[in-house]
Formats: sequence, C-alpha cells, structure tokens
Amino acid sequence: MAPVPGLDTFDPAGRTVLVRSDLNVPLKDGEVADDLRVASSLPTIRRLADAGAKVVVMSHLGRPKGAPDEKFRLAPVAARLGELLGKPVTAASDVVGDDAKAKVAAMAPGDVVVLENVRFEPGETKNDPDFADELAGLGNAYVNDAFGSSPRAHASVVGIPERISPAVAGELLEAEVATLSRLLESPDRPFVAILGGAKVSDKLGVIENLLGVVDALLIGGAMCFTFLAAQGHDVGDSKIEEDQLETCRDLLSRAEAAGTTIHLPSDIVAAEAFAEDAAHETVPAGAIPAGKMGLDVGPETVAAYAAVLADARTVLWNGPMGVFEWEAFAAGTEGVAKAVAACDGFTVIGGGDSAAAIRGLGLAEEVSHVSTGGGASLEFLEGVDLPGVAALRKGA
Repeated sequence: MAPVPGLDTFDPAGRTVLVRSDLNVPLKDGEVADDLRVASSLPTIRRLADAGAKVVVMSHLGRPKGAPDEKFRLAPVAARLGELLGKPVTAASDVVGDDAKAKVAAMAPGDVVVLENVRFEPGETKNDPDFADELAGLGNAYVNDAFGSSPRAHASVVGIPERISPAVAGELLEAEVATLSRLLESPDRPFVAILGGAKVSDKLGVIENLLGVVDALLIGGAMCFTFLAAQGHDVGDSKIEEDQLETCRDLLSRAEAAGTTIHLPSDIVAAEAFAEDAAHETVPAGAIPAGKMGLDVGPETVAAYAAVLADARTVLWNGPMGVFEWEAFAAGTEGVAKAVAACDGFTVIGGGDSAAAIRGLGLAEEVSHVSTGGGASLEFLEGVDLPGVAALRKGA
C-alpha cells in the first residue's frame, strides 16, 4: 500500500489543527486508570503545539448511544493529558456546540483543547454530512492519529478529511501503517507469524492473507484445537469450531503449496474445567483425554516455537497461547513472549492481549513495535484498506 502523508508535509504554525486521537481509556472513580493511549498520543500533540498550532483534540470514549453520558465524559482524560504534556489543556463541555466554538475561538498558538466525546453526537457514527461540516468548521488542517479508530467510517475519521486540506497522519498512525506495510510487502526472511486466540474464524482473513507471505506460522490458543481436530486428533472437551474444520484442512493444504509451514502444538496443558483453579496436567496435543480441555500450550511446544523464532528476521505475534490471565495457564504465552523479545529480528506485537502480555512481563522495550490498533492491525494485515487511512491517501 502507498504511504500516507505525514506531519512533515505541511507547516502547522498558525493553523487550527483538528487531531483525531485515541483517548478511549478506562476510567475509575473519575480518573484515568490506564494512560497508555493518552501517552501514545503525546508525540503528535506536542509536536503540533510546539510548532505553534492551535491543537483541537477529538476522541471517543466508551460506547455512549449518541447522547451525553456522564460516565463517558472526556474531562478526566483531558486533565491527564495536561499532566503528561506539562501544560494546561482545556476541556470543552460539548463537541460542536457553543462551548466548543467559544473555547476554540479563544485559543492562542500552542494551546490544546479537547472536545467532548464525539460519540455523544449521533452524527459521528453515521458520518452525517451536517455534523462533519460542523466539525470541519472548527479548524483548517486535520491529523488522524487514531489507528484503532481508522476501520470506522465515522465523521471524525473520514468526514473531516473530505472537507479539509491538508489531512495527514500523525506520528502514531504513520508508524503503524509503515510497520504493518513492511510486514506484508518487504519482510526480512525468515518471516514467522504467531497467531493465537479463541477462534480460527477471527483470524481466518489474516491467515489467508499471510499464506505465501510468511515462511512459518505458529498456532496457539484455543484456535489450535480446531486445526488439531481437522487432522483427526483427539482434543477431548477442548473448544473447537465445527463449521471451520474443513476450512482448516483447506488452509493446511494451501499453506504447504504456498511454501508456508504451519506449526501446531505438540503438547497441551489440559484441565478438568474452564476454571482458574481447575486440576490440570500436560498431555500430548493429539491425545487430550475425554472430559478434559486444553487451556494452554505445553513446555515442549514453547521450546519448539522458540527454536523457530530464534532464527527469524521478522516476527509478527497476535493472540495469546492460552488463558494467560490465569497463572496456571500463562506459561505458554509468557514463554512465547520471552522468545519474541529475545529475537534479534524485526518484531511486531499485533495489539490486544499480546500487547498486554508483553507489557505485563516488562518486555515491551525489547520488541520493535507494539501496535495500539488491536482489531485495526488485524484488518490491515487481512489486506483491508482502512477507511481512515484511505481518506488520507485520497486527499494527498
């Protein structure tokens, strides 16, 4: 895919720049409980403010139903943003109403204003033309730095760049697009992808798009049991998708023809129930006893996967190897995380649970890139041209 225009393509000094950030963070007792996404938004906001722009930040928070909801107000997030920036940040009490317009009108170069939750307006998710007009009317330049929101054709994502020029990517979004494009278009080899999670159906598009692109595909998580069952193995009471068995057989056949080696677990940590304290044992992956279910990959599998990763020059990891939230079933995910961190190649964590695992182990600094996109990174790796990204290319 073609690169997106970035911040270096225009001079923001003196402009009122509308920045779509991803400030969708958890709140507890009226304060930000996890400020990772706020911190990730800082480089773009700081760069624009330091260059003399008036920075108007837009974001959603939670899932309000197109109307104001006290528990989803952005004021606490704006306060935390100000603390991290080390300068005052003003929070508007509405999105395009009198308060937002007054606060934007009163801005001086370098000021930062955060609009209220854009999803308080029903026109946001509908990409309503009138609402998009009002949003666009607040500024004269646009920056999308919310990669995680870019799959959505919402007013603040695709409506504004249709109405404002320049419309460019922020540092976070530009890095995500460049990194994920590198994986698909010019990876150093061997290229190894690790996919986990609950369902084959959730990762089907990614697997199909990576066939012939990756040299090896390491499968873990509950999705591995559908593959194992497709090969005729006994998986006990492990979770499988019956309607995906034939699909898995087809993928295994197509992978071999495409030159991609699919690795499946050789041992499994099987438990008597889906419970944190369930009795469990390590068993061969192809012979899980009846009445037991797999909840993690075993140590033999971790060692085999680590050996493949040791020689990799490019690595993509998306999805845990087991129920890593429970200590008894976390070893597989932890082992793979450590193997990825130890790899000398270009290593990318695809967001979501994998990102949580790598951060929880204190290994985030040991990998090349941790995506903030979650589902957006998966869609991108499926080959989808994300609406928010496509809108920037169209305006370039």
